[in-house]
Amino acid sequence: MSHEHVVQEDDVDWTAYEPDVDHEFHRKQLGRAAGSEGLGVSRYSIPPGNGTWHRHYHTANEEGLYVLEGTGTLVLGPDEEEISLAAGIFASFPADERGVHAIEEGEDGLELLMLSEMNEPDVAVYPDENMVGLYVGSPPGGDSEQRTLPEYFDLGAEREYWE
Repeated sequence: MSHEHVVQEDDVDWTAYEPDVDHEFHRKQLGRAAGSEGLGVSRYSIPPGNGTWHRHYHTANEEGLYVLEGTGTLVLGPDEEEISLAAGIFASFPADERGVHAIEEGEDGLELLMLSEMNEPDVAVYPDENMVGLYVGSPPGGDSEQRTLPEYFDLGAEREYWE
């Protein structure tokens, strides 16, 4: 490509994520490759039999999902409403508990475009894991080597200020 803010998807490498037996996906960070600073855009490929992240929401970053191909299920909101995913579906995830979501692929896998604001600091809340993630120095999806506070804590971990 002839401009630093334009990228051809075929020129961006896939990164594989295989954290456990139920979660495996591949990602192309298109926004980063095009020099985007305030908007994260990634293409995800989720093979059959897998899901993406734990069900979660962010407190500082709204997210969006656009289905390119395949089928799956979106578990959305505090009531865990199940929504069928197919090509052409778009969903937004507000930056609060209304945006809590999980994605499960269908029989043939799922190809997604995910979009996110890139605000930091951010707190990600994982209600099923009883956990929070803190992102300071670089937002979720940003450069993890720039993070000064990339930690996960039990949701109930607290202490008095003056202890």
